[in-house]
Amino acid sequence: MKTPLSTSDFASNAPEQIERVAKLIGRAGSHKRLVFEAVYYHKAKSRTVEEIRKKTGLTRNQVLKVGSVLDGVAFDQTTTPSGEIAYARRREYHKHKQEILALADSREKRDKWPTKRKVVVHAPKSVAIPAAGAKVKRLYIDDVASFAKVKKIKGGTSLPNTVSEDQFKQGVQRIIGEPGEFKDWPGEKSDLYTTRLRLNGKRVAAAFAFKGPGLKTPLYLGKMGKRGNQYLRLIQEEADVYFVQHWREIDPDVIDVLERLAVAKSATTGKPLWYGIIDGKDSHRLYLAYPTQFNNGAKKKGTNTKGRKA
Repeated sequence: MKTPLSTSDFASNAPEQIERVAKLIGRAGSHKRLVFEAVYYHKAKSRTVEEIRKKTGLTRNQVLKVGSVLDGVAFDQTTTPSGEIAYARRREYHKHKQEILALADSREKRDKWPTKRKVVVHAPKSVAIPAAGAKVKRLYIDDVASFAKVKKIKGGTSLPNTVSEDQFKQGVQRIIGEPGEFKDWPGEKSDLYTTRLRLNGKRVAAAFAFKGPGLKTPLYLGKMGKRGNQYLRLIQEEADVYFVQHWREIDPDVIDVLERLAVAKSATTGKPLWYGIIDGKDSHRLYLAYPTQFNNGAKKKGTNTKGRKA
């Protein structure tokens, strides 16, 4: 017979012991589970092998085989005054029977079950970002000196699909006077990074995220990159200004998250930061204000500079 677990041992390792038994007896329908449920059924302190056999439908040998595995762990083997083998329930497990059965049935619940070796952390649904010391301001394209001509364009609808992402990006580069070449790659933080943007009479660093015409819906947070985290990568750029651009509408949640990230970065770095969006209408206004820059060197209609259809 296996050495029974003492009550003091259980008290100091209750979560571990409950989880251990749950894993051992298995899901509903297994022989070990059937025997365990028969032993712990109702208030009887013990059940004979014959009683268990009748209740479970297992053979005597099957009951004895399971009993040899669970003895000293889930219950304890004993004998009746007449010498018949029986299995006695443990008071501590009887109190936690429903928890044991629930854990046995659910891997997800076992993964969330806290033990000394497995601490379960419940993360908050939201995190408060301290704004003390943050200096953040929202920008519009009309505020940027580099885009001064856009003030003359009052209309604008949405940027045409015939304008590819590369064509628009390169047009913005020409307006700003940024000569660098920016190709897409998996680890990029922004689609365009420049230190030549003019704002408030000064030259500042700016990072842009462009969402091409292939996205036929408004820009939602989940559409910001394949994993929906493009705005997180964008804010990692060492810039003073952060812009998100799209051919169509931009959801307010995108603006809200961009602002929060800018506030957090400004508060931690002590730097003043600006953020803004360029939606479809403002993109069209910019396109109309600088026709030469956007059409200079453009590829054939319907194809961008990377050989993909717009």
